[in-house]
Amino acid sequence: MRLKPSLLLPALLLAGSVLAYETHAVLAMLEAGEELPGGEAGTTDDFGKNAFSLPMPGLSDRQKTDFVVGNSFFKKPWVEAPSSTTARDGLGPHFIAHSCGACHALDGRGAPPDFENGIQQDQPMALLLRLSVPGKNGPQPDPVYGGQFNNRAIPGVQPEGEIAIAYTELHGQFADGEPYTLQKPSYSFSKLNYGPLHRDIQVSPRIAPQMIGLGLLEAIPEADILANAARQKAENKGIAGQPNYVFDAFAGREVLGRFGWKANVGSIAHQTAGAFLGDIGITSKHFPHEECTAAQKDCKRAPSGGKPEISDAKLAQVILYSRTLAVPARRDADSAEALRGKKVFADSLCISCHTASYTTGVFKPVPQLAGQKIWPYTDLLLHDMGEGLADHRPDGRANGRQWKTPPLWGLGLVPTVNGHSRLLHDGRARNASEAILWHGGEAEASKQAYLALPKADRDALLAFLKSL
Repeated sequence: MRLKPSLLLPALLLAGSVLAYETHAVLAMLEAGEELPGGEAGTTDDFGKNAFSLPMPGLSDRQKTDFVVGNSFFKKPWVEAPSSTTARDGLGPHFIAHSCGACHALDGRGAPPDFENGIQQDQPMALLLRLSVPGKNGPQPDPVYGGQFNNRAIPGVQPEGEIAIAYTELHGQFADGEPYTLQKPSYSFSKLNYGPLHRDIQVSPRIAPQMIGLGLLEAIPEADILANAARQKAENKGIAGQPNYVFDAFAGREVLGRFGWKANVGSIAHQTAGAFLGDIGITSKHFPHEECTAAQKDCKRAPSGGKPEISDAKLAQVILYSRTLAVPARRDADSAEALRGKKVFADSLCISCHTASYTTGVFKPVPQLAGQKIWPYTDLLLHDMGEGLADHRPDGRANGRQWKTPPLWGLGLVPTVNGHSRLLHDGRARNASEAILWHGGEAEASKQAYLALPKADRDALLAFLKSL
């Protein structure tokens, strides 16, 4: 599919706004504290391979100990039961990885499987596929395969099957004639060991995001997130973020969603325990049952690593670890090119959804994180991102075209930490430029502004993103 050049030019000028492609060499200002995106309590100045794996400064001695133990249970492999390694047995029966760190390598961002000569080299690990079917009270798990497709299993249990990814190339060009190519993924299943998937199956791919700054995001006052939605509505520029509300197992009630690609999780505690069960097959107090459906009899017969398989104390240490991973400081934030890119970012309305900064509120789990001026560049709201990115699968109050605005902090260090630059919810974008070009729906005007920019301004925008 080749897009017509006429469709690549902005169709409408946004009333009262400065056109992004007219910024030329105009620079923005570096605001006070902007170089410390995690605030004084949550920023590290390490920019190497372990930039996403460091504790926030100022942790107490007890917190430092819990951080180290949590790190161990996050990164070291779990094994099948029974085992002499009783603290780490209970893997599976179905799973996609042996540890949290297998998907979040070095606490960073996952990627789709590699391809060589057009052939997929491995089964996905850091990319999982959510499953559901339409139901009277909202989406329901597939009756045979459950809510997530698990392509690995312990000995004596059949894996659910295999996942194949295929890419279709989409071609286009910028207003100045420079061409680009995007890759649109499609997913299929084979070697299904428990029979066919439901005829109305809904599938949503989700890549493992980086782990930095999660406690700081959890400490943003709910009122500030809801204020983003009110501001966007008042601006009347076609951007209308919506909060997601989801059940939280630890709170025992519905809460504001903040985490996950559709803001479908409300707390790091729920996210951590849910991932242990769904991705590794490890039960815990709030998720006590293996995800074996009635059709998966071998799964139901598999041995257990205990009831639960991870204790409350060990889980709490992993949760503390996940909440207190520091955010790397900005690099070259005050360079002329990055400041010029910051101006382009604002003029292209990217800043409307990627809200730059907040001051954190009281946060009882980690009191040191309160009162911090942070710069995550997210509104934590759902937005219609257009048909090109739609998965057509509802999640909580999110519909099949909505995605949460992801935080941008640490974006420029993903290649250093993880050796790739894959972005978006399924890793389809091979770099930040492609990620922008996939924007649609409420972000269509921003994409069109980017397409119309002269190359110098495009490069400046990308330099700004690299500095985050």
